[in-house]
Amino acid sequence: MASIDDLFKKPNLPSNKRQADVSQNPNPKYKVPKLSANGDLGNTETGSVKDEEDSDVVAGVQLPSDQDEEMVDDDEGRFFGGGITNNTAEVLDFIDEQDKDNLRVSPSGIYIEICVSLTMSFQKPEKIDSAWLRRVALNFEKKISRNAELRAKFEDTPQKFMGSEADLDADIKALSILSEHPILYEEFASIGCVSSLVSLLSHENTDIAIDAIEIINELTGEDVEAEQSHWDALVDAMLEADLISLLHENISRLNENNESDRAGIYHVLGVLENLSSRASIAERMGKETSIIKWLVERIQTKETTIGQNKQYSAEVLAILIQSSAATRARLIESDGIDILLQLLSPYRKREPAKGSEEEEYVENLFDCVTCCVDDREGKEKFLVAEGVELCLIMLREGKMSKPRALRLLDHALGGPDGAACCDKLVEAAGLKMTFTMFMKKHDSQTTEHLLGILASMLRSLPSNSAARIRLLAKFVEKDYEKIERLINIRREYASKTSVVDREIGRERASLSRAEQEERADEWFSRRLDAGLFSLQTVDVIIAWLVAEDTGARGKIQALLADRDETFQDVKNTLNEQLETINASTEDEDSDLQEMLATLLQHL
Repeated sequence: MASIDDLFKKPNLPSNKRQADVSQNPNPKYKVPKLSANGDLGNTETGSVKDEEDSDVVAGVQLPSDQDEEMVDDDEGRFFGGGITNNTAEVLDFIDEQDKDNLRVSPSGIYIEICVSLTMSFQKPEKIDSAWLRRVALNFEKKISRNAELRAKFEDTPQKFMGSEADLDADIKALSILSEHPILYEEFASIGCVSSLVSLLSHENTDIAIDAIEIINELTGEDVEAEQSHWDALVDAMLEADLISLLHENISRLNENNESDRAGIYHVLGVLENLSSRASIAERMGKETSIIKWLVERIQTKETTIGQNKQYSAEVLAILIQSSAATRARLIESDGIDILLQLLSPYRKREPAKGSEEEEYVENLFDCVTCCVDDREGKEKFLVAEGVELCLIMLREGKMSKPRALRLLDHALGGPDGAACCDKLVEAAGLKMTFTMFMKKHDSQTTEHLLGILASMLRSLPSNSAARIRLLAKFVEKDYEKIERLINIRREYASKTSVVDREIGRERASLSRAEQEERADEWFSRRLDAGLFSLQTVDVIIAWLVAEDTGARGKIQALLADRDETFQDVKNTLNEQLETINASTEDEDSDLQEMLATLLQHL
């Protein structure tokens, strides 16, 4: 490519001397002759120029050659083409390159810099503010009205309203920029544009409805950095426009065999997830039996490979169940636990691919059941559906399902209503499996669930019952090896929590009382992360064994003495747990408080 100086080179100025002979200059016709005062050609020292030679000579500025005059044109000619020469095209190309590389070339580059600056001045972004929003909203309403008018007028002639539909589609997608300016959400709702957007979910063209759902999903998503008041204003306006019912209507009419409709279902699920972040809305959706019913049906759909929507349906169902007691109750009443256990049954041996949609699908199913069995009705349904037996099979044969089945058992056996599940575990020969796992070293989460199961059985199994006697026998067999393991676990967690306690003590010393109260929750969270809950559970088990069996009491006392520990260390942990429960403003298990008080007396 030519250099910039060559491109912008000025033409040669005419010389005052006569031009050399043709033999010496091959292009005499482009030379500028010298004119006399009367306009005639002047004479030179070598002679005059003949008239026939002068007829080919033009006075004035030197003209470019025929080659230079070649235009970059289309086939229709000079006045129908781009109108630029090759040289000009090269100049424009060079300007583009300089703009990309942010180079400045001098002296010709000064011209380029001016051109670039002028170009950029015409590309200033539009200001997104209230005035912009009102313009967009007005135009949006016009597009909706125009499309509705043309659809009604030319109902049997789609060609006549498809153009307005394309315009409406473009305006819907343009609203996505609002997600970057959530401060405008309240005004967006107040001017009525939100209700218009929601109304498009009932549009005859499902593509329009899907686009509207996608925008709603984007505006309400967790990635939007909106203040709670702005988000609430937007969502409240959507709910007033009957968003939840319209979402279900779209679920019913969309066909997932179609790729576009499948994407629409995915966006519907996204909106449901976003809305469930507010407990009151999750409660409301739980009362909408149609949505829960569809989610349960969708997770049962048979697919060769677990698809994205099936996995997402299980995830949304788990979120709604965790967010709303009413939703849990409705699922339990409709035999949802039995359905979920049937879906989990194939995974007692089957291993889904690591990181796949199927693995996440199975995790969500476990989350659903685990949440349901925290309620008394859920435990009853879990027993009837033989959930305890399924979990024990998974503990024995499963891999991916093993830790999740253990967690499920921990929740099923826990609480004041877990006695029946505890009895079923003993009856189903689950003690051997449980204690075999207990004697091995595990991660902190698995250990926590094993301790929870043992503590629940000691709490719930009736006194002097066969199941309780079998449980206590497991602790004392083989020269109290389970109790030795228990004391080792206690020392491990006591060591971890003591380190954190010392750190908190140093931080507390430099703070005022008000500052200490402000950081109390943070400190408590750090202690829990260090293993405080597991330590408390271990000490509850130790206290039960001390109270139940004289031989176990002596063994525990001797093991503690090896590290200069006493029952007072166990009492301190239980006292702290009891004080925490008494200080809590939430409704706590009164039976647990009574149990802790009784165990403290035995220590």
